[in-house]
Amino acid sequence: VQLQASGGGLVQVGDSLRLACAASASGGTFSRYTLGWFRQAPGKEREFVATIRYNNNIVYADSVKGRFTISRDNAKNTVYLQMSSLKPEDTAVYYCAASSTIISSSLSNHRFYAYWGQGTLVTVSS
Repeated sequence: VQLQASGGGLVQVGDSLRLACAASASGGTFSRYTLGWFRQAPGKEREFVATIRYNNNIVYADSVKGRFTISRDNAKNTVYLQMSSLKPEDTAVYYCAASSTIISSSLSNHRFYAYWGQGTLVTVSS
């Protein structure tokens, strides 16, 4: 699976932004993948943001709960991250990731995602 993230940019505090991640998955397999979003700010470790499983079960990091919404469109092989009420601390490179084998207890651990997009930069200016 190849992943291509897009939608990043420079926004103001309180603004909204939608990220998209298009996947090239053949044979209708996209729907079977767990898809996640992670982010990495300068000088910090990669951080879990949200994930959506093949059965549409969703998990969010506490830091984004209520502000971010993850969704998927299996017909378009795309996963989205709708971000609202953005804060300066949301500034980071955002990565999408996919796994076909991840288990529930590992959803927030980036080491268990086999496929990664190239990242898209989100900068929230105050």
